[in-house]
Amino acid sequence: MRINKWLALHTELSRRKADEAVANGRVRINSVVAKIGDSIKDGDKLSLDGKDIVSTESYTTIMLNKPIGIVCSSVGQGSKTIYDIIPTKYHHLKSVGRLDKYTSGLLLMTNDGTLLNDLTHPSKNKEKIYFVELHKPLTESAQTHLKRGVDIDDERQSYLRVSAKFDVESDAVYTVKINEGRNRQIRRTFDAIGYDVIRLHRSEFADYKLGLLKPGEIKLLD
Repeated sequence: MRINKWLALHTELSRRKADEAVANGRVRINSVVAKIGDSIKDGDKLSLDGKDIVSTESYTTIMLNKPIGIVCSSVGQGSKTIYDIIPTKYHHLKSVGRLDKYTSGLLLMTNDGTLLNDLTHPSKNKEKIYFVELHKPLTESAQTHLKRGVDIDDERQSYLRVSAKFDVESDAVYTVKINEGRNRQIRRTFDAIGYDVIRLHRSEFADYKLGLLKPGEIKLLD
């Protein structure tokens, strides 16, 4: 396994940050300074900034109901992060994708690299379900636009599967289903057709459902 991927699976570093750490001489393999592109073999011992990186086959996955205002990162730049609200014993886990600061709901965290890849790789096509409240109800033409695809100044058009929720008082609350995970895609899509997102909440991700988990609460998964 290439060193940047190995580091991304066993530390909080992204692959890009892992490459930077290697380039800056912060990583050693078996006490030898690592180089970009090195491969990691079974039995290799790695360290970062002089501290051994523990590789374990014991995997942990939790579900968090992320509150609004919490950042999915280890660095909040003045804001609270997910690591500020979960127990210290789970600080070695990585988030499975991200929710933006003002989006609440289901967030998975794990140290299982296989599971993380299965849930986030574009080829896996995993469905995510959100509740979205808009500043006004969608018109028929807007709903048709969403089905046909919306230009969000990205590499390709954005498609949302939207249906009205009838079990709430507001007639501007919808269920949104999506199989992609582009940055702020739902917000950008509605903004492109003239709608402001007032509230965005993820309730399901692949086979995982938030259920009755309260904001800030976590659930340890099997």
